[in-house]
Amino acid sequence: MNDWWKGAVIYQIYPRSFLDTSGNGIGDIKGITCKLDYISDLGVDAIWLSPIFTSPMKDMGYDVSDYKNIDPLFGKLEDFDELIKQAHKKDLKVIIDQVLSHSSDQISLFQESRKSKTSSKSDWYVWADPKEDGSPPNNWLSMFGGSAWEWEPLRDQYYLHNFLPSQPDFNFHNLEVQNWLLESSKFWLERGVNGFRLDTVNYYFHDRKLRDNPPSPIKFERPPANLYYMQNQIYSINQKENLKFIEKFRNLLDEYPETTCVGEIGDSHRGLEIMSEYTKSNRLHMAYSFELLGNKFTAEHIIKTLDGFFNLKEDSWPCWSFSNHDVIRHVSRWDQANNASEFAKLTCALLLSLKGSICIYQGEELGQLETELDFDELTDPPGIRFWPKNKGRDGCRTPMTWDSMKDNAGFSSTKPWLPVKSTQIKRSVNLQEKENNSVLQFYRDFISFRKEERSLIDGDINFHEMGNSILFFSRESDERDERIGCLFNLCSREFNINCDGLEIINEKINQNLQTNGEELIIGKFGFGFFKIKEGFNKLTIQ
Repeated sequence: MNDWWKGAVIYQIYPRSFLDTSGNGIGDIKGITCKLDYISDLGVDAIWLSPIFTSPMKDMGYDVSDYKNIDPLFGKLEDFDELIKQAHKKDLKVIIDQVLSHSSDQISLFQESRKSKTSSKSDWYVWADPKEDGSPPNNWLSMFGGSAWEWEPLRDQYYLHNFLPSQPDFNFHNLEVQNWLLESSKFWLERGVNGFRLDTVNYYFHDRKLRDNPPSPIKFERPPANLYYMQNQIYSINQKENLKFIEKFRNLLDEYPETTCVGEIGDSHRGLEIMSEYTKSNRLHMAYSFELLGNKFTAEHIIKTLDGFFNLKEDSWPCWSFSNHDVIRHVSRWDQANNASEFAKLTCALLLSLKGSICIYQGEELGQLETELDFDELTDPPGIRFWPKNKGRDGCRTPMTWDSMKDNAGFSSTKPWLPVKSTQIKRSVNLQEKENNSVLQFYRDFISFRKEERSLIDGDINFHEMGNSILFFSRESDERDERIGCLFNLCSREFNINCDGLEIINEKINQNLQTNGEELIIGKFGFGFFKIKEGFNKLTIQ
């Protein structure tokens, strides 16, 4: 079925930290293949692999130096082909990260481009002359700190890098660049991948006139650790030409049955608006931004986010997640480490009940916490640059903990690239496999429940305002004449709620919920699912 992605559950794998079979302290492709049964048992529809291409690893693979090969750290092309083969046998789709906005500075294309203004690849990257005083051509800032421009003496020009200086931006205004990147993507489609997660998909094009970005409309009491957020990036990214290229990319995907793409929208001002615009009709299949990956966790914020998206375009489609490789793990981010198991189950049930496709990040199914690292343990450039105000992304990227009884929790036979600490070992897979009430077992049960109750996948969503601590919404399917009520207590206090017109379904997946006649008692981080009967009006808190 060509629309398998719509409402799918995607399991994100960070290959460096999944399982090391080669003994070099870094996870690899064979390690992923070894654990396909574990992934399949979760009940997910697809896996998404963070970058595995050849790279000098200045940004952990998001700096590609060969777009058609696997980095030796992870294995060989033959290992990747075997992973595809075995995943498809288990009805798992495979999505890979595609980093198109920029490359490594070690790629031959950039080495040629930097030589001179007359080289064969001269216009493949974004070059600009200095101002009269020698300063950069404009005020654009890098996401990783400092100016977005780096001086190149060989050309007597600056080049653009939205991230590290070792990650120069491609010039998408050059059609040769577009065609080369499309052909590189086709290489992986021919090998059987089912689609792509498109890194920084709204960063491809830049303003030809190189106009200065204006200040952010957000007012800061004091500067953020990363000054990037003090600008409104209306010229360095988010250009209208981007949409034409995305349509070209979609046309390529449409040549291959059962493929999809999910775009990462990085914008602190217009995330939902850009998500909607980029997933319209013949553009991206789906996209995500950082609204639910931030610090807010209230009923009001969740309602505002989903209504804000679906009220923009009816034919656009989102992909929601609470954790990924770029943010603090959500149990820690929302300050619930002391209630990790209960809170992890609550957020699992909530996320998987939202309208859209869903992405869960490796270790999330264990209720895993952010790892506390010392400065000398860091590898992430932003963490090193902005420490200690911003500790970077290493804390969410530490290795999977498979077996608490083995060295490095079964991840590797040697010292891992990032440390395995006791807090994470306590939530190892082997310990949760033996426990019926574990977070891992709950994820399995709830994903199965979601597939049984199809309205949680394809039904419309309607929110019922009940304050900031109680979230109640219905998922409704006209086709099946079905309405499912989804009730969540987002705080630690108990509530009594009038439940006239609701009938509990599948008590196995409810938490801290009791009934007393027509009254519900919903405790700390409690939740429940209900059949909404004829005549139901609304819930009221007693």
